[in-house]
Amino acid sequence: MNAAAMNVFAVAIGGATGAVARYWLTSALYKQFGSGFPYGTLGVNVLGSVLMGALFVFVVERPLPEVWRLTLAVGLLGAFTTFSTFSLDTLILIEEGELMRALMNVALSVSLCLLAVFAGAAIARMALHSV
Repeated sequence: MNAAAMNVFAVAIGGATGAVARYWLTSALYKQFGSGFPYGTLGVNVLGSVLMGALFVFVVERPLPEVWRLTLAVGLLGAFTTFSTFSLDTLILIEEGELMRALMNVALSVSLCLLAVFAGAAIARMALHSV
């Protein structure tokens, strides 16, 4: 298999895994907390941000082979996080007249995901520097 085909395969494997993980986590969160607020989308976006922050540190400080970066960042986390679903959830809340819930979704998603990516990077740096 040539390098280009291997890269596509890596993204596909990561993407399939990320999509299934997103489905499982969002289903579990909606079952636990109900569907009155997009908890599932918020949860995967926050967790995905933590993981992306950690992965960023590993890629920068201990470079991964390209195939692993593609598998994890582009495939797995690209399919796992759901910004387009977040946008649709917010639009639906607005169209249903739930402006405060829509604003809460935007504020929580942006602030928690930014904090999560910083946390993921910090955790990964601590792990790397304690080894």
